[in-house]
Amino acid sequence: MRSLLAIEWLKIKRYRTFWVLIGLFMVLLPLWNYQIAKGIISIGGGDSMGGINLLNTAYSFPSVWSNMGFWASTFITFLSILVIIITSNEYTYRTHRQNVIDGWSRLQFFHAKVIMVVVLSLLATVYLFLVGALFGWVNSGSLSNLFSEFYKVFYFFLLSVNYLGLGLFLAISIKRSGLAIGLFLLYTNFVEHILKGILNSRDGAPIGNFLPLQASDELLPFQLMQMMKSLMPSSETFSDTTYVIATIGWCAVYYLAGRILLLRRDW
Repeated sequence: MRSLLAIEWLKIKRYRTFWVLIGLFMVLLPLWNYQIAKGIISIGGGDSMGGINLLNTAYSFPSVWSNMGFWASTFITFLSILVIIITSNEYTYRTHRQNVIDGWSRLQFFHAKVIMVVVLSLLATVYLFLVGALFGWVNSGSLSNLFSEFYKVFYFFLLSVNYLGLGLFLAISIKRSGLAIGLFLLYTNFVEHILKGILNSRDGAPIGNFLPLQASDELLPFQLMQMMKSLMPSSETFSDTTYVIATIGWCAVYYLAGRILLLRRDW
């Protein structure tokens, strides 16, 4: 595994797009949350209008983990696009064939990309922890409750693997970065929301919550929406454990489907 990761690193360490997308994630996550925490971006009026800013009330421990995870789930799109570009470039420049000529098997090529997804997700999670700890310390005044509800940091790791795993599967399936990115953005921003609305509008359990990306999104919901739901009549809901299992299940689907496709398709 270490050798596969080392080779992947050699491929991308001088790739400008890699650093640009990584930089966007690292800069926008704290900058966006800073603006919300300071009331620059607000809902409910804020101090300047004599109201309460409903967005900046969740940056102390332990609520910072859920709030930070929700906003990070928006910016994880940059890393998903990065996975798509890196994988698609293997087909564009025929380097995937060169890997096989140099002695790799098809599965080693595939597993190198899977490892990249896991490592990027892990690094994003560590960064989320550092940024969240800083915001929580500033707003709480201490680190005494640092690990309260810390399991939500793990939820973000699952969410990251889910998003990046879908990007990897699309890249392997389509091979063209532009088309794969377009389909990824179309699905994440429109298609899944429409499908969720249709499925959840029917009587019975909200099965639309178990769509591929929505399953992990349910683990880190928007705090304001959670507050509104708490004021509404109770409806059937599922536990976090159920959504964790669903998320892991979808990640397994991406892996198995990508593996089967790679082994059966002409190289």
